[in-house]
Amino acid sequence: MKTEELLTTAETLLAPWTVGLTRFEGRRLDVIVKRDDLVAAVGALVNARWGYLSAITGLDLPWPKTPPKADAPPAPPLEDQLEVLYHFVEGAAVVTLRVRLPYSDARVPSICGPVPTATLYERELREMFGIEVTGTPVTDRLLLPDDWPDGVYPLRKSFKGLEGPRP
Repeated sequence: MKTEELLTTAETLLAPWTVGLTRFEGRRLDVIVKRDDLVAAVGALVNARWGYLSAITGLDLPWPKTPPKADAPPAPPLEDQLEVLYHFVEGAAVVTLRVRLPYSDARVPSICGPVPTATLYERELREMFGIEVTGTPVTDRLLLPDDWPDGVYPLRKSFKGLEGPRP
C-alpha cells in the first residue's frame, strides 16, 4: 500500500475522535484528539493493525511571558500547557496523535491496554514532565535516581537545575 493510501486509511480510522488534523510532507499526519478519546483512537489503530507505536513524546508549551504593548488591551491570563504526542509508523507513513493538557490537570490515560510496551514511555512522561498516566501498570522510576525531589521535572522549560544539595 502506498504512503498516501496508508495516511488516508489512518485518517478514516481516527475520524470519530479527530478534533484537528494536519498533513505534512506527504507522509505525515498529525491528529489532535481529546484526552478522553485517546485510548479509543489508539485502539482503532491497533485493531486495524495500522502500524506500531514508535515513540511517545512530551512537549512543554509555556505561554510567552512578554509584557503587553502599552497601547494593547490586557490579555487574559493563560495557563501553560503540556502536549503528549503518540507516534505510530507504518512503512514510510507516520501518524501522530496529539493530546494537549493544562499544567493544572496534567494527566492522560494509559494506553498499555492496547499497546503493552507503552509503559516505558509512560514512565518517562511522569518522571521527566510530571504528566500523570492514569492506569499505567508500572510506576517505578525509570531514569531519575530514587532520591530525586518530588515535583521537579527536568524536561519542563521551568527547570533551572537543582538548587544546592539534593535531599
